Amino acid sequence: MTELALGFLSVFALPPVEFVNVAADLGCRHISTIVQGQPLVPLDFPSFSLKDAALRRALLAAMNDRGVTISLGDGFLVLPGAEMHNFCSDLDVLAELGVPRINVVSLDADLSRTFDQFATLTELGAQRNIETDVEPVPGLTIGDLPTAVAALEYVGRPDFRLLIDTMHLVRSGSGAADLSALDPQYIG
Repeated sequence: MTELALGFLSVFALPPVEFVNVAADLGCRHISTIVQGQPLVPLDFPSFSLKDAALRRALLAAMNDRGVTISLGDGFLVLPGAEMHNFCSDLDVLAELGVPRINVVSLDADLSRTFDQFATLTELGAQRNIETDVEPVPGLTIGDLPTAVAALEYVGRPDFRLLIDTMHLVRSGSGAADLSALDPQYIG
């Protein structure tokens, strides 16, 4: 198998065991996931929760059988008034599944609060051996590379790094030269 990964959005929130099988059939060794899955388009996929112990056991069995791992936990949002401690049970689930990193974005317009929440989530993840990556997305609070780097510097931890989506990077006005100017340790 190659070192390719499939993101949960690319399969429209296909249930986890089926997603593992699709990834393996395509030669991908890694997937991303969310803890609570809702159908993204009308494809008759059922909702799911990885908090269901039976589903986690089935998912782990499928991953072991097919040689697929979850390389990224997604769906971590900083929302106005919400606290990152509410994600503790989600982080526990992802730790049980061996997920090495999570992705976080912010929809809270308060930048200083966003940075504080990133620091809290990073600490909670670290307690479970999970790295936290921030993804700059135009239109969100952390919408460009300079703001993301400011977040990294604020949090100041080696386990808080950047997740780069090249489409978002270019849409935000940055490019390859901007990435190459960064300390490689910033990239998760």
